[in-house]
Amino acid sequence: MVALKLSKVGNSVGAVLPKEVLTRLNVGQGDTLYLTEAPDGYRLTPYEPEFAEQMEAARAIMKKRRNVLRELAK
Repeated sequence: MVALKLSKVGNSVGAVLPKEVLTRLNVGQGDTLYLTEAPDGYRLTPYEPEFAEQMEAARAIMKKRRNVLRELAK
């Protein structure tokens, strides 16, 4: 586990990631990270084009089949 300290950045709050974390995530300055909610808390992951394509397809299906999904959720 890595503890992160939050610091004020302008009108926002930011967290500084240690070099070891950046290396393990294979990211650097200017890269995009995604914070997603998971059953056990939150997950921080680098951008994955394949996942983004899958999510876009899922959003299109959910929009097109909204009524069906509502019925299934009952």
